[in-house]
This record gives sequence, structure tokens and C-alpha cells, in this order.
Amino acid sequence: MTSGSVGAHGICEPQFESVREVFKQGISSGTELGLALAFYLNGECVVDLWGGIADEDDNQVWEEDTLVNVWSATKGMVTICILQLIEQGLIDLEAPVSEYWPEFARNGKEKVSVKWVLSHKAGLPSIHTPMPRGSLFDWQTMCDALANAKPWWEPGTKHAYHPITWGFILGEVARRVCGLGIGDYFRQYVSEPLGADFHIGLPSGEAHRTATVYGPIAGNRPAPEVRTLPGQLGDFFRDMRDPNTMIGASILNPPMDEGSVNSRAWREAEIPSINGYATARGLAQIYSALVCPPVQLIARETLDRAIMEESYGPDEMTGGSPSRFGLGFMLRHDLVPLSPGIRAFGHPGMGGSLGMADPDAGIGFGCTVNNMGMGLVSSTTAISAVNAFYRALSQS
Repeated sequence: MTSGSVGAHGICEPQFESVREVFKQGISSGTELGLALAFYLNGECVVDLWGGIADEDDNQVWEEDTLVNVWSATKGMVTICILQLIEQGLIDLEAPVSEYWPEFARNGKEKVSVKWVLSHKAGLPSIHTPMPRGSLFDWQTMCDALANAKPWWEPGTKHAYHPITWGFILGEVARRVCGLGIGDYFRQYVSEPLGADFHIGLPSGEAHRTATVYGPIAGNRPAPEVRTLPGQLGDFFRDMRDPNTMIGASILNPPMDEGSVNSRAWREAEIPSINGYATARGLAQIYSALVCPPVQLIARETLDRAIMEESYGPDEMTGGSPSRFGLGFMLRHDLVPLSPGIRAFGHPGMGGSLGMADPDAGIGFGCTVNNMGMGLVSSTTAISAVNAFYRALSQS
């Protein structure tokens, strides 16, 4: 069975048929292998589509309840947890991380605030000291390494995306103040109250409905030819292959075995920056609840504060391209427009997954995929679907 032979299943209100066409194009063109898209409008699900291939080897099609790793789209879920703890008075946004985690103050990190971590200004996008294989799956090992780590720059003076370390730092702060791991906290206070199908660390009983990730990062697709590029972009790709650099260490330290991203160890570990598992509907449902709450996850004034710009400008972790963040959530900008809504917020995941909300239009959106490219946002399907949705909405 080929991906092109599998149609778009699910629901799509007639007004948004153009979104279904974007979906079909994503599958038929080969851009996507398996794909799901979901939109909520003013609290109601108006688009919920799925199709394609979940696993090529087993000829497994993508079903209504297929889960897949959404990578850094998980960061939006961790952000909600931290904002809740701030509302509860358990975390002070301006307080140093070391107030909750004293060991973190080592090596010049005593002034690193919770706000700086949320907005990627902590100076810890990666860990200098080489770590053994398997460290990523061991919470205490990662936290000990971060407590002992030295910042790459003076914290608070600039920002650069923290691909993996971000979640361990915030997750440990959460654990210290509430006694729960971030995955358990998220389940109890975010996903279960909404009935949303999203997991940070996959329960072992859900493996049967989890899609296989395909791409160079999974070891089941060849890596693209590396070309010599001029200037800062060339430096970025050079450094990305060197674990002794800040950029390289962010993805190569701790080292990962080929194929580990589809392993049981990866799926069941708690890696709160990058190993959330979701359906598109679950992702959209949570973002919808932030702007049209059936269950109030956070107060509106908290959300308004969280989507105020904290960081913007060239980012060394994205080859000098700009990134823009509020408190944890990514905000729209030229590289990741998220949506036409000027106050849209959310977070993409490597390869093409995306969660987004627009508080002014009452929109919650989720996209999940399993055909991975090499970049932060390798697929255009999610953005094309969002643009089609807004065009249809404007014509109503």
C-alpha cells in the first residue's frame, strides 16, 4: 500500500473543504507518509482528518486514534503546566531556578530565573561535558549534568533555542515544588480534565497505536547530502555535526543510538522537550481550551502575559534565523508564521507537527506527522492547512 492510496478520513465542515484538499495534497505528493489535522473553532471541532501510513513494515494505516511523537510541540504542553504552577503560587516567574533546585546554582547559574528558562535565555541549550549513551532516558543523570553545567553565555543577555535541556530544567523545578514528574502532572491537570489524547512519556499499553517515525533521525531514511554553505548557515551545519560545539551538543550529547527514537525506551521515558505523543485532535483540543475553555487550564490574564514577547532576534540554534518566544510558547514570526493571527502562539515540532491557538479568532489547531525531515519545520502541510482555514473563515 502506498501513502497516495490512502484517503482523508474523518470530519470536515463544508466551509473548510479547502483544508481537506491540503490534506490530500500532503499525502498524494509524498510530502507526508501519515498525517492528521484538526481544527477547533470557538470550542467546537470543525475539522478532524487523518490518513496515510503509520508503519510501512507492518502495512499499518493511520487510524483515528493513532499517536505519534510530536517532538518540540511538547514544549507547549510543559508551558501550560508551569503556568498553572505559577498561578498556584508554587513558582515565582522572576525567582531563580536555584530557589527551588539549590544544586542548580553551580558554575555561574545562581541568577538564572524561571523566566529566562521559559524564554530560552538561560545559556544552557546544551551540556559541555560528554555524557554516556542512555543518559537521555535517566532523569537524575540529566538533572545532575544540568546542575553542574556551565552556561555558554552570560544568562539573560541573549536567547538561543534550548532543544532538549529546556524541558529537564522546567520539569525538575515542577517536580521540586509539587512532587510530581512533569508527565504525571500534565496527565492529572491538563490532558485528563479535557479528555485530550496527549502523553508526555508514552504509557506502555499505548504502543500498539503509535506510528513509526521515518527519517534520518530515526535511522530508517538516508541523510541528505551535506553541502558546504557560506557564512553563518555553513557554520551552523558544520557545528551541528560536532558534539563539542554548542549546537552539536544540543542534539548529539547525550548520544543516541540509530533507531532509538522508535524504541520502547525512548517512547516511555520522560523527555519533556521532545517526546510527547498525541493525536492531532488531542493537540488541537488543548490549544482550543486555552482560548475557549470548557475547562479552564489557566486564567486569561495568565495567558495574555505568557504571549507577550520575551525573546526575538537571530538565534544561533537555528543557523542565525530569527526565533520569537513569550513565556514558553513560540510566537508568530517570519520563519514560523503559525497563523495569520497576530497574537497566535503555540509550538512546532521537528519534521512538521504543530500546535497553535489564536485567542482573537477562537482557533485551536493540531497537526501530527511521521515523515521527518532534518529541520525544525520541514513540512509545509501544517502552515498550508492553517492558511486555507483562515481564508475559508474570512469568506464566511
